[in-house]
Amino acid sequence: MKKETVLGVDLGGTKILIGELDQEGNILESKVYPSKVASQVEALEQIKEVIGSYLENETLQGELIAISIDLVGRVDSEKGIWYEIHPENANEIPLSDVISQQFKLPVVINNDVSSASLAEMNLGIGKKTKDFIYLNIGTGIAGRVIAAGQLLKGGHFNAGEIGHSLVGINNNVRCVCGRIDCVETFASGLGMSKEVHRLKKQFPSQLKITDHERVSGEEIINAFQKNDPLASQVVQQATKGVAELIMNLVRTSDPEAVVLGGGLINNDLFFKLVIEKLNANTMRFVTQGVRQTEIDPALIALKGCAVHAFQKRVAKEAK
Repeated sequence: MKKETVLGVDLGGTKILIGELDQEGNILESKVYPSKVASQVEALEQIKEVIGSYLENETLQGELIAISIDLVGRVDSEKGIWYEIHPENANEIPLSDVISQQFKLPVVINNDVSSASLAEMNLGIGKKTKDFIYLNIGTGIAGRVIAAGQLLKGGHFNAGEIGHSLVGINNNVRCVCGRIDCVETFASGLGMSKEVHRLKKQFPSQLKITDHERVSGEEIINAFQKNDPLASQVVQQATKGVAELIMNLVRTSDPEAVVLGGGLINNDLFFKLVIEKLNANTMRFVTQGVRQTEIDPALIALKGCAVHAFQKRVAKEAK
């Protein structure tokens, strides 16, 4: 008898990852593609396309019980509705129903950072504490607070959008949210690239900077290691911002651990610079420390898809 599996779909800002997973979060097979998130309608069509292609072309190793999707933006996981990618990209879609009708399987959906937090809660730091912060620093910045084992969602499924916090560093840049000086505008991967472009006339640099093209976090950090003045300004500013953000969250929610995920924070030098900027007195009750996730940052949200789907199945059976 085949073991039960789920088909997970992780739609991020730059990639869409699809794979078959078992109840323990093991990825049995997966495929990755560049994501299309210019609009929700475009993203929906891509989700349908990659699910259809996977089911048609890949050999399933288990018995699929559900499709589990995580998404950028605001998601009602109970009703299966995807509300928006961001306020300027909003088109309410009953995603669970749409995908379920097409592929004749139960479908659950979640926000991508919430999905990663579920993976952390069940497969990672949650084995040591039920009170922690998960902070994702990649293309953007977002996080989740888990208190007494419960994920804080908020009244409009918008809790954890902490990239839109101010941390005392002023770049006078207007964020997509409408505020000025949000930490995401200079401390995320995309924000750091934009700061390179904004500050390129103020600091000398050996970085290759082409108009309207993104400079990767890896390129910026490599230049920082070579004492590049522009890269040094951007990296020190970013790591200071992340450290201040962490301390604000610690003061707000009193966690026992802070777990950092996402492509940018996976860089050991970037992580070290953040840790150096934390105040010991502020952090004294974080008994499990500030740590990089032990779950592969590229796979953590997909693993959370499996956790979510099996939890939903268990909850349904318990009713």
